[in-house]
Amino acid sequence: MIATGVSINGGEIKAEVRLASAADALTLARLRYEFRSSLRQVVERDEAFVERCAAWMQEHLRPEGDWKCWIAEWEQTAVGNVWAQLVEKIPNPVGESEYYVYLTNLYVREELRRHGIGATLLSEALAWSRSMQVQTVILWHTERSKPFYMRHGFSEAHELMQLTIE
Repeated sequence: MIATGVSINGGEIKAEVRLASAADALTLARLRYEFRSSLRQVVERDEAFVERCAAWMQEHLRPEGDWKCWIAEWEQTAVGNVWAQLVEKIPNPVGESEYYVYLTNLYVREELRRHGIGATLLSEALAWSRSMQVQTVILWHTERSKPFYMRHGFSEAHELMQLTIE
């Protein structure tokens, strides 16, 4: 468990970051709803989404699975998370990793942002990525999150192409 010192209104708090398990699925689904509903208009009732999302998360947070999630807690309340997926590539005969990591859903509640929680979450996900011996971590950023990722060593990928299927 990693602890990060966070100062709120002049007081020091300790947010703890740990690897999430399937038992955290409902809490993580609520955080996902909170995060995504703050970005766009909602098209699914919150209760229905949380139930559907929690089932998906519970299935994907198996210890042997390709998905990992780190959760930040303060006063025994979840305040942020980040998800990472280990993606296998087709075998190749050259000296490059046959895996990459897809990083997604890095979220910290608004009132606790800019106090190091997001950086700690990201650090944990990147440490795991290194332990998996990947050479590349990819993500899709928002304009708001772009400076954060740039401060942590990310650069814009000029080789990545995208096709949006309508």
